[in-house]
Amino acid sequence: MRTQRYTMAQALIAFLQNQHVERDGREERFFAGCLGIFGHGNVAGIGQALQQNPVFRYYQSRNEQAMVHTAAAFARMHNRLRTFACASSIGPGATNMVTAAAGATINRLPVLLLPGDIFARRNVAPVLQQLEAEHSQDFSVNDCFKPISRYWDRISRPEQLLTALPEAMRVLTSPADTGAVTLALPQDVQTEAFDYPVEFLAKRVWTIPRPRADKVLLQKAVAWIRASKTPLLIAGGGVIYSEATGILVRFAGQTGIPVVETQAGKGALPYTHPQSLGAIGVTGTPGANLVARDADLVIGIGTGYTDFTTASKTAFQHPAVRFININVAEFDAYKQNALPLVADARVTLEELMAAVQGYQVAPEYRARIAQLRQEWEVEVERIYHRHRGPLLSQGEVIGIVNTFSEPRDVVVCAAGSLPGDPHKLWRTRDPKGYHVEYGYSCMGYEIAGGLGVKMAAPDREVYVLVGDGSYLMMAQEIVTALWPSGTRDTAAGWW
Repeated sequence: MRTQRYTMAQALIAFLQNQHVERDGREERFFAGCLGIFGHGNVAGIGQALQQNPVFRYYQSRNEQAMVHTAAAFARMHNRLRTFACASSIGPGATNMVTAAAGATINRLPVLLLPGDIFARRNVAPVLQQLEAEHSQDFSVNDCFKPISRYWDRISRPEQLLTALPEAMRVLTSPADTGAVTLALPQDVQTEAFDYPVEFLAKRVWTIPRPRADKVLLQKAVAWIRASKTPLLIAGGGVIYSEATGILVRFAGQTGIPVVETQAGKGALPYTHPQSLGAIGVTGTPGANLVARDADLVIGIGTGYTDFTTASKTAFQHPAVRFININVAEFDAYKQNALPLVADARVTLEELMAAVQGYQVAPEYRARIAQLRQEWEVEVERIYHRHRGPLLSQGEVIGIVNTFSEPRDVVVCAAGSLPGDPHKLWRTRDPKGYHVEYGYSCMGYEIAGGLGVKMAAPDREVYVLVGDGSYLMMAQEIVTALWPSGTRDTAAGWW
């Protein structure tokens, strides 16, 4: 077996550089580089390794929480097929990432966290920024990441990379299990050398599967759809991540089943589609919620059924309502006591569309959907053009930006009362045109998230709607947007 001698940090960066993903025959590099802030605990190791490997691009951030938001937004724009690593110093640099790491996990977005850690050999303890305890020497502040990470490990010996990194990649590339992955890196171990197998550091391609539903359960779902009089389809973020928007357009058109959207699923249908009733739930449209109230069958695709979507489980009031859930995550597929189709959204919609060929909702139901759509469009126009004073209303601002922007442009929002209005009022024309972080609704996400969106899609204009509280909490990533790596970078589209 051929080996090559690297420090642990050098081997880590070399490994990350060579990880690729493939889905539907399209292959791309999984990591776009590393966002980082350097200080006590990560300069000599990760810092040196990044300096020696300029191919793995480094971007200097101004706030550790913000850089994880940026990585999560980047991953979302790439349908979870690409992301960044995020490196921090030990202590406050590491714990600054906790809030955004929770957001990444809650929103099922892959982000790799590389916080510095205390000395593994312990003989120099206590070191600067070390949390001491009388009952154990075996933890640090990085243990805070355990409950919010989908995978967590502390690399106490350089050879532990051989088992930790494949596990980290397994989780990061899993459509069902992805989220924040944390590898805590003791500062002394980062600089320790080991003879790593050459094949371990070679190119590896992770295939993203499209699992199919159980045939018996699929046949039962088909029977339920054919028996339904007032069905409703809820499009969640999984529709967009699985690139199922095209088949959803055709499925809704063929069957006449109305479609409503969660915050993460908004854009699954263009707002002009005859079956689109827009947002559902607490921040939803009247038409969507009226149809949800009376639905005898609810087909949830790629949704986690949060309280805002279900109006705290009061949205569905038909006495005989049944649920079919299509989701790659078994945990979500079983929610609402549903018939679970644990499968990829796109292939399952394709199979359902073929199996329910000839089924259509009644003309009376179609007419009701059309009426509710028309009533809401009139209301949106009223709100867009309602001006009663010297200051613009929130609805007017949304209308101005929506009207001015191009179909492929992206609106970004996250926290406060503001996201409720775009959910109802924003007229989506592209599956990636609406980017609102509402799984965690984290103040401070907007500007950093907008940066991640722009880095993922430099050919699109990005409009960040941010309240004063979020702006004051984390406006500094405007500087990162101007100089993401410390210098002008025209190639990346930044000035």
